[in-house]
Amino acid sequence: MNYAESDEQQMIRELVRDFAESVLAPTAEHRDANQIPPSDEWQQFLEFGLQGVTIPEKYGGSPVDDISESIIVEELSRVDPSFGVMFCVHVGLCAKTIALHGDEEQKRKYLSRLAAGEVGAYSLSESGAGTDAAAMICKAKLSDDGKHYILNGEKMWVTNGAQADIIVLFAKDVDHPDYGIKKHGGTTAFIVESSFDGFSVGKKEDKLGIRSSDTCTLVLSNCKVPVENVLKGVGNGFPIAMNALDNSRIGIAAQALGIAQGAYEAALNYSHEREAFGKPIAHHQMIMNYLADMATRIQAARDLVYRASWAKQEHYENGGQRHTQEASMAKLFAGDTAMWVTERAIQVLGGYGYTKEFPVERFFRDAKITQIYEGTQEVQRIVIARSLK
Repeated sequence: MNYAESDEQQMIRELVRDFAESVLAPTAEHRDANQIPPSDEWQQFLEFGLQGVTIPEKYGGSPVDDISESIIVEELSRVDPSFGVMFCVHVGLCAKTIALHGDEEQKRKYLSRLAAGEVGAYSLSESGAGTDAAAMICKAKLSDDGKHYILNGEKMWVTNGAQADIIVLFAKDVDHPDYGIKKHGGTTAFIVESSFDGFSVGKKEDKLGIRSSDTCTLVLSNCKVPVENVLKGVGNGFPIAMNALDNSRIGIAAQALGIAQGAYEAALNYSHEREAFGKPIAHHQMIMNYLADMATRIQAARDLVYRASWAKQEHYENGGQRHTQEASMAKLFAGDTAMWVTERAIQVLGGYGYTKEFPVERFFRDAKITQIYEGTQEVQRIVIARSLK
């Protein structure tokens, strides 16, 4: 593969970087402190059409290659990781999943709305089914008239949950022959609209990081979902969920990469401005070591993220092998890199790094989640080990 950025990729990077610095940066700290979702910022973002980068043109999208998608997440997260994950879930876990697994009517109806800017979400986890996703207990049952599935239960950790109009949501069909026999028996993917009867938003999580990204519980109380909103047939949801995780892990790796890059740049700039013992601290050997190691780890993470992005595109466009290993390696390394770099960035800034005067403390808090969601680092190591030959 060619690691050199194309003219189009460079243009996308510059476009998104300008948006992030001019629109997101001025409000990022305030939104983080007050847990305000970036709704106004999202409306401004829609002007560029990038909310449809995983949606075919025939449904109103503006598709780009998979490396460009990662570049967008990286550049958003370099300034505001909360906005980065909002975008990532919208284009990846929601729109991409419908584009890959939906029938023509589902794609026509929902991808066009997502391309127009309605917010998408994805809901797999429950209170007892996070890392062990197959342990979900949310139930679905066909209505007596056969026109709806009736969903009951609570879903947790839903990014964009309070803002979303369209949610790809998983529940178990209790009438499926594998229900109660196989651990993931009956697992079914549904397209749920927030306007459906029986759907409501529950508790909003008070989080350590990515506080401007809303993370909510979704409550399903006899929620009526039309039968035509089942993705790829009843009982076929678990492979859809696992495929979505392969894709979204690359997005989270790109988010972690952006966090690391943002923290590194803040530390580098500060080190040239701050003087100690008669010279900028950037000229002290220990700080030089920190900066060199930061830059090296970030570049290694970037190579893994872009390679995983390329492998994803090869899989879907040219029938290449599944990109499970590449996705897990990218997420594992990039997540650990984000934590390592942000901790060192605070150290470079010293006392200032511990305050909200500089963004590195926010990056440090935001980085931690990249080691947890879309499969913990422990899970990534299991996935990688099982893929070794």
